[in-house]
Formats: sequence, structure tokens, C-alpha cells
Amino acid sequence: MYIEKVNPYNIEKQHDRDKMHIVERINHLFDKGSFVEQYPEEYPGYDGVITGYGEIFGRRVYFYGQDFTCMGGTFGYHQCQQIIAIINEAIKHKRPIIGIYDGGGARIQEGAASVVGCAEMFKANVKASGYIPQIAIIAGTCAGGAVYSPGLTDFIFTIENISNMFVTGAKVINKVQGTDYLIEELGGASIHSTISGVAHFCMKNEKTCYQKVRELVDILPPCYSESRAYRISRYYEKDLSDIVNLYPKDNQEPYDVVPVIEEILDDFTFIEVHKDFAKNIVVGFGLLGGITVGVVASQTLYNNGSIDVDAADKAARFVRYCDCYNIPIITLADSTGFVMEAEQEHKGLIRHGAKMIHAYADATTIRLVVILRKAYGGPYILNGCRQLGADRHYVWPDAEVAVMKAEGAVAVLSHSRLSRLEGVEKEEFLKEQLESYKEKYMNSNMVLNRGFVDGQIKPQQTREVLYQELIRLIGKPAEEMPHKKHGNMPV
Repeated sequence: MYIEKVNPYNIEKQHDRDKMHIVERINHLFDKGSFVEQYPEEYPGYDGVITGYGEIFGRRVYFYGQDFTCMGGTFGYHQCQQIIAIINEAIKHKRPIIGIYDGGGARIQEGAASVVGCAEMFKANVKASGYIPQIAIIAGTCAGGAVYSPGLTDFIFTIENISNMFVTGAKVINKVQGTDYLIEELGGASIHSTISGVAHFCMKNEKTCYQKVRELVDILPPCYSESRAYRISRYYEKDLSDIVNLYPKDNQEPYDVVPVIEEILDDFTFIEVHKDFAKNIVVGFGLLGGITVGVVASQTLYNNGSIDVDAADKAARFVRYCDCYNIPIITLADSTGFVMEAEQEHKGLIRHGAKMIHAYADATTIRLVVILRKAYGGPYILNGCRQLGADRHYVWPDAEVAVMKAEGAVAVLSHSRLSRLEGVEKEEFLKEQLESYKEKYMNSNMVLNRGFVDGQIKPQQTREVLYQELIRLIGKPAEEMPHKKHGNMPV
């Protein structure tokens, strides 16, 4: 096997590039001594890619990884067939698969054969999608059409100063457009984790990357049909009396929602996904009483938690992933509305927001929603309300559920009268109308009294209530839907 006879010189070459060799990467990723190389019978030899399986915290996980020291890690036809074979093996045994990408794209000297191999590999990625978790680690350059293999996976990890992903290289773009982009400016780790949203994680170095991958694999179910998402362990009480100190009493004042999430979940279990992209919404995995859950939460530190194009995409994709694997979804809503910019409308805010609605409404996994402080207008709906199919929908005391903020509502409702007033008289009338509107509409009484939500809970009760709902709803029958091939999500 290749690992047993790896050339020390090749390892040194990778170290000269400030990168680990593929064998070292395998050793960091898998439990010690657990990795076994495996190749298809028709392509038994090593051809620039290592394929096989190992264990992560005692669970089998399949693997493929490019060796940059062999022809620059380029994708040849045989290499693609080896990867396809191991993906199919992972599908057969219903286990996750991890790929390490470190190469220059399709192998030019093979002509069309390498392109054909890539296309067949992409089909294998799609075949595995929604059936087993697929994780891609960009541990070098991933260029050309080959980038669509990691692009088709569930989670992409990048590493600072190492990872680069792009369809067209910087040299070509600079020549065509007359620009002077550096490779890192075009497709570096920070670009894809903050701007493009292609990468879900951006890690400081390789060691921390492989450790985070191990943590993610450990919390996810191994396939769509297995119930690792419900790893029920002994529920333990947590004193949530301090949770009210984690957010301001003024509903319009921003705060960091992550500590609130961490307070509700089991200690030290929250793994934030897409942390640096579309920061006005937070998504991630954690445990609640030992049960794996997905969390979607408004982040008022950015745009007051308002939803824009990127936030809608981020939430919709995460909800779809959780639903694929029957991972319960907990949504913590605290949003004033949509980002009101012409640019957002031009980017298709309607279409992107519709993705979020479709994802929640189409989901059949357990869905629990809590309105923390406010949910104005569209975000009440987009955050997976009961009317979209949430199993339980709660509000915290003093939560505000309305069409819009009081100032905007009064400006519309009292426009005619306000236009005829001036000075002190106008100020007094406006103040009176604002107080009246807030008293009548800027609270949760309407949705509570009319049964639009299931009830009001205190912040300190949130963990206990959500846990009890999870236990009660596990194994619930899916809502009957019209028979069809699949819906047409507005992508």
C-alpha cells in the first residue's frame, strides 16, 4: 500500500509549501492506527489519490484525498474512478465520507478523459447527497471544473493561507479584465468564508481543521435513515436564571445571540456553521439533552437581525440539510424585517426569501420556534412559523409580533392626519399614536389570544420546554403531502 512506502522526500516537499503530506493529514483526521487503504479491483494501484476508510471516535468514515506531490494532485480518469468507487462504498455501508482536495484540477495531458472522469465523479457526489454526509477539506488549491466536486458536498472546510478555490485562475481573469488579483484575493479561504459563502468553516491551520472535522462528524448522523441524531443521554438541569442578562430589555438594542444558544444547549456542544458569512443569521449544530439539533437564530448584532439575500440562502440550505437527516430544527427568531436596500431587491430578495419559506414548509423533521423579542412582518413567516408547519411555536414574555415597527406603522396609518399637523401638536399626536399602537399591536397578545402560537414561556424555561417537546415529538409521523416527484424550490 502507498501509505506504507511513502517517499520521505515527498513529505519534505509538502512541508516546504507549509502544508502537511496526505499521509500526515490522514493520521490527524482518523483515530490512531484505524485507517485502511481501499482501491477498486479495476484500478488497484495508487494514482495520486488515497482512498479507504478509518474511524473517528470509533465510527467508520470513508475517505479520499489528493496527493499534491503526484502530478500536482490533478484529477485523472483513473483517479476519479477511485474516488467514485469509495463514494459508492460509503453509500453502500451508509457511512459519511470525507475528501481532501489539493490539486490543480483536471489532468490536461489526458485530454477529454479527465473531464469525463470529473463529470462521473460529480454524479457520484449528487448520488450521495442527502443520503450520507459529505465533507470537503480544501488543503491546497482546488481549481477549474474540479471545484464542483467539493461544491456538491455538504460542508466545505478551508484553511487560512493554504486553501484556494476558483473556477478560473487569477492569471486568466487578470488578462481578460485587466485586473491584478492575487490568488488569495480571488479564491482564498477568507473570500469563500466571508463573501462568496462557498466555505462553511475557515480554520487557522491544518491541525485545528482536522479536529473540527472530527467534532462535526461526531455530532452528525451517519446517514439519512439512522437515528444518531437522537442520541438520548441523561438530561441534566441547567440554571438559566442568568439568561435574561444576556440580552437587553430594550427590544431594539442589539446583542449577541450565540451565548443565548449556548445557554439553551448542552454545555460546549454548539458548532457554528457559516460563522463569517451572512452574519445577520446564525446556524449550527449542538446537543440538547444528548439529542443532536440544528439551530437557526437571528443575530441582531448585524442589521438588527434583518434578513437579506445571503441570510436567506444560508438559513434555507441549513434547514434543508437538517431535514435530509431528520435533525430537529430549533429556530430563535428576533428580527425587525428585511434589509431595505434597492441592491437587495435587484439581487432577488423575493426569490431568495422564497427559498427560506420553501425549506421550512417542505421540511418534515421536528421544528420548534421561539420568538425571543420581536418578529416583524415577513421574518415572522420566514423563521419557520407554526403556519409553515412548525410543531411548536412559543414566544417569550414581552415579545413583539407585528407587521412592522411602530414608527413605520403609525406613519402609514396616520399619514393623512400627520400631514395636516405641525410643530408641538404634531409631536404630541405622533407620541399618542405610537403609544396606542404599541399597546394594541406591539406585543404577543394577538397571536396568543387567537391561537396563532402555542404559548408563552419564560426565558429560563426555554431549555426544559424544548427538550420535553423533542422527547414528545421523536418518531412523529410525517405530514401527508400530495404525491409528487419533488417540489420546485426557487433556487
